[in-house]
Amino acid sequence: MSHAPPDPPGIYIIAEAGVNHNGQLELACRLVDVAAEAGADAVKFQTFRAGELVSRFAPKADYQKEHTDPTASQLAMIRQLELDADSHVILQARCRERGIDFLSTPFDPGSLAFLVREMRLSTLKISSGEVTNGPLLIQVGASGCRVMLSTGMSTLGEVEQALGALAFGMLDASAPPSPEAFARAYASVVGQARLAERVTLLHCTTEYPAPFAEVNLRAMESLKAAFGLPVGYSDHTPGITIPIAAAARGARVIEKHFTLDRALPGPDHQASLEPEELTRMVEAIRIVEQALGHGRKIPVAAELKNRPIARKSLVALAPIAPGERFTTENLGVKRPGTGLSPMHYWQWLGRRASRAYQMDECLNEDQEETT
Repeated sequence: MSHAPPDPPGIYIIAEAGVNHNGQLELACRLVDVAAEAGADAVKFQTFRAGELVSRFAPKADYQKEHTDPTASQLAMIRQLELDADSHVILQARCRERGIDFLSTPFDPGSLAFLVREMRLSTLKISSGEVTNGPLLIQVGASGCRVMLSTGMSTLGEVEQALGALAFGMLDASAPPSPEAFARAYASVVGQARLAERVTLLHCTTEYPAPFAEVNLRAMESLKAAFGLPVGYSDHTPGITIPIAAAARGARVIEKHFTLDRALPGPDHQASLEPEELTRMVEAIRIVEQALGHGRKIPVAAELKNRPIARKSLVALAPIAPGERFTTENLGVKRPGTGLSPMHYWQWLGRRASRAYQMDECLNEDQEETT
């Protein structure tokens, strides 16, 4: 069974194998190994039946035409990228051996049922293309699984309607499905509670590769503010900079495509990380994860020892005799910070010294009268 994303401050890193196995189980197993060695929390595949996912008339995206046979249809391309049921079982076992979660994205009702009933997944990743797929979203909601929903190409209104369909499925509603029924399920106290328990929203820019100027990472905060749900980021940009930035901006989940070799034929390899890059991304996100901390502004253990060295104290700027008054000429501020805080400077001006001070000696409150 795969796990849901952890509570803060943990960042759940998904290495997206997708269809970068090119329909070959051996390549898929090697992708599991690479993801595990990189330190990712999960490796994710895509589960579909080509004939149920794509019609005979569906065109290819430009990036698909560029990296596959432009004369072949999308359906023909997709058929070559299917993994059968036995392959899924083998991959899940490989993940178990390597200590990494197995995840997959269902693209049709039969594949969803297979992942839930046969593979017994407890978490599903739903792609951006399914945000308006009400029938599938209802079934996802009814599955009992945790859900990570990508929101590429979507408006906030479309995301809300998708959440309504999920909530409708979660509530096992007896009313006929409709946008109005989705809205009622979304607005209900129970619906909101179920969504809060089970859904994470992933910001995404659905382009391969995605231009940096169109990433709009601040949309993660917009999703969180609008829906009050955990948020994450599914990345399609070149390199590792943007997912690291997303981690620093509060993403609870980071998803990134990877491949064994960008030179391999297939639609997604060019927009994917190679193994060494995936390792560097995971390492960097783990560093960010540590650096995010608890958010309370207090001195940490590592810096306490430096406080008396870096801070300053009230010191004698010149020799001071017992009974002599402290003045702006003989009282100043210098390191170290082992004496009286300079915040008390004005309180001590005009007072008489209770003892002699040599130049640069710190004032110490327990050695001084308070009047």
